[in-house]
Amino acid sequence: MTLPIILASLWLAGWMVLGRIKACPPAADVTAVRKQELSVIIPARNEEYNLPRLLDSLRGQPVPPDEIIVVNDASTDRTAAVARELGAIVLEAPSLPDGWRGKTWACYQGALQAKGEWLLFLDADTWFEPAGLPAVLAEFAQRGGALSVAPWHRVEKLHEQFSVFFNLIMLGGTGGFTLLGDRLSPRGLLGQFLLIEAAAYRRIGGHEAVKGQILENFRLAEKLRPAGVPLRCRGGRGVFSFRMYPLGWREMMDGWVKGFATGAGKTPVPLLLLVIAWLSGLLMAAGGLFSAHIAPLGCVVYGLYAAQVAWLMRRVGTFRWTTAVLFPVPLIFYFAVFTRSVWRATRKKSVTWKGRQIHVD
Repeated sequence: MTLPIILASLWLAGWMVLGRIKACPPAADVTAVRKQELSVIIPARNEEYNLPRLLDSLRGQPVPPDEIIVVNDASTDRTAAVARELGAIVLEAPSLPDGWRGKTWACYQGALQAKGEWLLFLDADTWFEPAGLPAVLAEFAQRGGALSVAPWHRVEKLHEQFSVFFNLIMLGGTGGFTLLGDRLSPRGLLGQFLLIEAAAYRRIGGHEAVKGQILENFRLAEKLRPAGVPLRCRGGRGVFSFRMYPLGWREMMDGWVKGFATGAGKTPVPLLLLVIAWLSGLLMAAGGLFSAHIAPLGCVVYGLYAAQVAWLMRRVGTFRWTTAVLFPVPLIFYFAVFTRSVWRATRKKSVTWKGRQIHVD
């Protein structure tokens, strides 16, 4: 009976970490959810193809933001021109100083110019669903502080299916989606979306406090929590979406390598142990399916883990059901990329991203 108990415990670890992926409910009154001036800040480097979808989605909201600032981070394409054509305020980021990351520098420049009492930092490859912004603002207005929303992953091509475990573990590492819900303050915030009170942002020094970090929002949480700022994480289904790495395998691998080893190194030990336990269970379930001496048990266990993956992935994106059935394949890919990420962090200490050499934390 020892093996079934171990497998059941490891299976439960997944629920403990990701058992409550709560989305923002629709706003009851979309025209009365905002009581403060809202500034949207979008750091953008070579984003001419992504910006139109995001900017159009912002302009199409029932109550658009008061200002939209696109900070052009030394782009070599038409990023700035596209942003201006679509009505955004465009700031040219000054030359990147020593010790700063491109994104943190761009976010900081935008925040310095923003007039709003609420600041919303967005990645350029995201977009709002219809009436998504009022839903987010209504959720934020309940407690203020800082809110991070995990974008709903729109999956279109085959290679994008292989991001499923990266998405799940990224959410799990924040501590914002456990079975305890809001009773446990998140240990980190997600990088694509941060809505924060301007006063709280400036009180902890803004992005200057995390200027050299890759996972800047994760690190901002470490500054906000001791300052008494309430933190929350929500899922983006029906509210806020993105499409990650549509250009192919190379873009996807470099993108995940860029920050994943850093994220693992900063995940609190209890959460990290639960994630490791769940991943171990997934591996054991995959291996047990092909072990002749435990074949009946192996099939049952494999089915339980596949069903769990299916339930979880349907709460983070439009992944196919076959991805859950064949979960060992994206799981092996996850371990391969994670190993490469650790190697980059410990040996080469750098990765190329959008034409810029980035030193890994």
